[in-house]
Amino acid sequence: MVEGHHHQEFIGHIREAGSTIVLELRGEWDILAASVVSGRLDALTGTRRPDLVLDVRAVTFMDAAGLGLLCRARRRARKRGGRLRLTGVTDDGWVARLLRMAALTGEFEIAAEEITGATCLADCVAV
Repeated sequence: MVEGHHHQEFIGHIREAGSTIVLELRGEWDILAASVVSGRLDALTGTRRPDLVLDVRAVTFMDAAGLGLLCRARRRARKRGGRLRLTGVTDDGWVARLLRMAALTGEFEIAAEEITGATCLADCVAV
């Protein structure tokens, strides 16, 4: 692990809505983020029938390593009878651009609306 970096820099709020886990992704999703966060995503997609929503609104940059991490998480979730959705995808955002460039737009389920009624599990600030 790179000194001074931990998964909190790349993962924000973690919420739960029923059996759905909503994970906020933050910052620059490059090779560093992939190396720091891959174990956390593997744990979340390693359960039986995982239902994971990745909120990419706060992603400021993503390259092929970050996209590879999303693809791996989607593949692992599907393999275990679950699903992975993306939310916060905007036409001009990094994630949408990369999905288009890699011809993967149709491969990811996009949740247009935010998951409501989610309970905070980690790193949430009271409002």
